[in-house]
Amino acid sequence: MIVLSLFKIYTVKIHIQDKTNSVLNNFIAELRNIHIQKDAMRFRRNLERVGEILSYEMSKQLTYVSKKIETPLGRKEVFLPSDDLVLGSVLRAGLPLHLGVLNYFDSIENAFISAYRSHKPNGDFDIVVEYLAAPNLKNKILILVDPMLATGKSLVSVYEALLSHGKPKEVHLISVIGSKAGVEHVKDKFPENTNLWIATVDEELNSKGYIVPGLGDAGDLAFGLKL
Repeated sequence: MIVLSLFKIYTVKIHIQDKTNSVLNNFIAELRNIHIQKDAMRFRRNLERVGEILSYEMSKQLTYVSKKIETPLGRKEVFLPSDDLVLGSVLRAGLPLHLGVLNYFDSIENAFISAYRSHKPNGDFDIVVEYLAAPNLKNKILILVDPMLATGKSLVSVYEALLSHGKPKEVHLISVIGSKAGVEHVKDKFPENTNLWIATVDEELNSKGYIVPGLGDAGDLAFGLKL
C-alpha cells in the first residue's frame, strides 16, 4: 500500500543559534536595547560579531581537503576548506554582517544587491531590486546575508535576481533576527541544499511587515536615517 503524505517535505535546513546559550546572547541583547542602539558604531560592531559567530557555525558544513604545510620544525597535515564561495549582501543594512563573514573567509568572492520595499495602497508591498554586482555563481556556494528576515520576500527576490549570474550548487542564508513567518517563507521558496543560519526568531510581524519585538530598522541604526 502506498501512503501519500499530506505534509510538504522541506529541504531547507534551519539552524537557530540561540537555542543553545552562548555569548551570542549578549550581542543580540545589545542590538535590541534601545539605549545601546544610540551608539551606531557599537550597533555595527555587534552585527559584525554576530556575522562572525554564524560564519563559524556555517563553516562546519563546508567541504574540507587534506593538505600538508611546512612548519619551522617539520610538516603537518591539516584540513582546509576547498569550496568556491561567493558572499552576497543586501544593501545597506547587510554591510556590517557582510564584514563579519568576510573576516572569516579571506579569499571569498563578493556580490552586492540593492533591494527595497515598494509599498502599495492596500498595505502590501513588492521588493524592487535596482542594483546587482556579482561574479559567476555557477556551481559555487552562495552565502547570502540580510540582518532582518521579516517576511522573507527580500531574500527570495534577491536570490532570484542573482540567478542571472548562474545557479549555485548550494545556498547558505545568514540573518540576525527573523520572524516565524519569514522563516516559513524561506523554507517554502528556496531550493534544496539551502541552509538558514539565524541567531534568533521572534513570533510576530506587525501590520506593516516588521518583526515584533525585533530591533527596529537595522539600516537606520547602523548608518543613520534616510528620507
